[in-house]
Amino acid sequence: MRLRTSVVCLCVVLAASAIGPAAHAAPAAGTPVASGAAPEAGEFGPLADLLIERLRLADLVAAAKFGTGRPIDDPVREAELLATVRTEAAALGIDVDAAVAVFTDQIAASKVVQRGLFERWTEHPGEAPAPPDLGQVRTELDRLTHAILAELTATERLRHGDPLCRVHLVVARIAGAVEHRLDVLHRRALDVAVGSVCVPR
Repeated sequence: MRLRTSVVCLCVVLAASAIGPAAHAAPAAGTPVASGAAPEAGEFGPLADLLIERLRLADLVAAAKFGTGRPIDDPVREAELLATVRTEAAALGIDVDAAVAVFTDQIAASKVVQRGLFERWTEHPGEAPAPPDLGQVRTELDRLTHAILAELTATERLRHGDPLCRVHLVVARIAGAVEHRLDVLHRRALDVAVGSVCVPR
């Protein structure tokens, strides 16, 4: 309980003082953070969990592409995703441009993971996993698109101009990184993934 409370307090202090991403003092890439007791994730906890789940799928996307000649960038797939987000956000009645910005960040965050893993596997080919079925991975990505949009809808009011939005976001980001034992690469990607969650006034 003492560790849990301490981590929550640390999250709030970091947010309130506008200190940079938690990954700055992280161990080497590939080394997970010692979790201990999971801190409270707060209002954005469910959203952070979904974004982290999406980042984990980026590992599988990288594994499916590595050594095949497939590029990390996929403009056609990216355009299709953003078009879907625009349509579904409008149907949900949420800020369409804000939702598109969040998913643009998810595309960028996925590329952070993919590029990092490509570099790692190029240097250490024996660490590269067997390639999964990319079609199945994309089915999971589509499922997460709907789930993330649902959380954006649930947090619409908090995300738009609430002065405490970034405080809640930092708490969720740090709590998620601890709970899911993210390594440096994935925490760096998570920093990118949450970049547009809070919408300025």
